[in-house]
Amino acid sequence: MKKIFVIALAAFATFTLSAQTIGKVNFNELVMLMPEMDTAREAINASQKEAEETYSAMVEEYQGKMSQYQQKQASWTAAIRESKERELMEIQNRIQEFQQSISQELQQQQNQLTAPIQEKAAKAVNDIAKAKGITVLFDVSQALYFDESKVIDLTADARKALNIPADRTLESLQAELQAQAQAAQATQTK
Repeated sequence: MKKIFVIALAAFATFTLSAQTIGKVNFNELVMLMPEMDTAREAINASQKEAEETYSAMVEEYQGKMSQYQQKQASWTAAIRESKERELMEIQNRIQEFQQSISQELQQQQNQLTAPIQEKAAKAVNDIAKAKGITVLFDVSQALYFDESKVIDLTADARKALNIPADRTLESLQAELQAQAQAAQATQTK
């Protein structure tokens, strides 16, 4: 009896899957190429730059005080030396605390900025899938195998719905970001 039930269940599952329309989408590509993501990247980069500048200033302060300590410690009284050592330790602690807190804050900022973008992309993809009668939709980045001839690709439709220019690709985005990074680096070395 159990064998008949299992066979019947397997047959039903096979029939159900064959009756479904399966779609695919490259969700990561969509999110990365959305115009809104450019704005989010700019805000994140600006915050990272401010964090780096603050960190550099703190390290510079520490190095200056450490240099002063090393040069003058022999001439200082024990009380002054201990005071300067405490001051150096406090600066080190501030630097460590800053590193930990800024890392968390930057991650939170990134999550806050990208969440609405991902939600917008998900809504657009879901709306397109419903309109096309898709019953199962998967992200190509997480699929181990699929037969291209039996799957409807929604990526192009989603790109249009999300106002992603047709000529914009992950490769062109990467080239843009590299050019921006090189320009920023050149500005810093001047």
